[in-house]
Amino acid sequence: MKPVFEKTPSRQWESFHCEVVRGSSYNATWHFHPEYQLTLVLKSSGHRLVGDNITPLKAGDLVLVGSNLPHVWQQDEEHHGSPTAVHAIVVRFLETFLGSHFLETPEAQPVRRLFKRAARGLQVSGRTREVVAARVQKLAESHRLARVAELLNILHVLAESKELRPIASAGFVPELSSGDQSRMQRVCDYINSHLEEVIGRTKAAAEAHLSVGAFSRFFRLRTGKTLPEYVNELRVGRACHLLADENRKVTDIALQCGFRNLANFNRRFREITRMTPRDYRAQLRRSAG
Repeated sequence: MKPVFEKTPSRQWESFHCEVVRGSSYNATWHFHPEYQLTLVLKSSGHRLVGDNITPLKAGDLVLVGSNLPHVWQQDEEHHGSPTAVHAIVVRFLETFLGSHFLETPEAQPVRRLFKRAARGLQVSGRTREVVAARVQKLAESHRLARVAELLNILHVLAESKELRPIASAGFVPELSSGDQSRMQRVCDYINSHLEEVIGRTKAAAEAHLSVGAFSRFFRLRTGKTLPEYVNELRVGRACHLLADENRKVTDIALQCGFRNLANFNRRFREITRMTPRDYRAQLRRSAG
């Protein structure tokens, strides 16, 4: 089966994406994306597929997946119904998350070699696994520059370690669907250029040349989110950027980001950032001071 292209969530307040997965499953299918992915399993009884390798999952499993390497983590059906069956931390980042010249610096050469090795996927073991697992959990709880620093520390430890083992076979060549990528890009471009307007499934589906029903399945498989959830994250990301301007009223920002009323804006903003817009602005003010 061909893997599908998956669009990683992109928020204006972060240079890379970190997600804590909790629930009855990983809610994922066989997929690939340009980002590197570091996955720490804290609880699960299933298996992971990376390239042409299938391995049982257990607590502590730690893997670095290379760019565009097909993969999926799956929970066993026996425990699929339990709402606490899965607990994992997934970190996704582009090799350019610190800029296009990051890997060209002399200090980054070990990391550049690490990324090349990750083309087959790398399983982390031994003392390295213990150190990196602790840092991944700390990263998930960190914010702003501290979060970036944690990822850099993790990459440094991995790059210097001798406890990394390739996962996929040396001869594995993925068969990727470029059509998925271009279709998804058209949809994302449409959403980004119409954030201030009402974005419905009908128009978004038309951009993908799919029926509304097929589009809903297509979009959720590739983003892990419904269209409204994805749109709200982008709108809140834009709002975070605008809140840095003290002269802008919160109500005006809400309307400019596509929210029809202040109550809905406050509710969605708090769901995603865990603080109110005013608290977020106050934090920016304290950080600047």
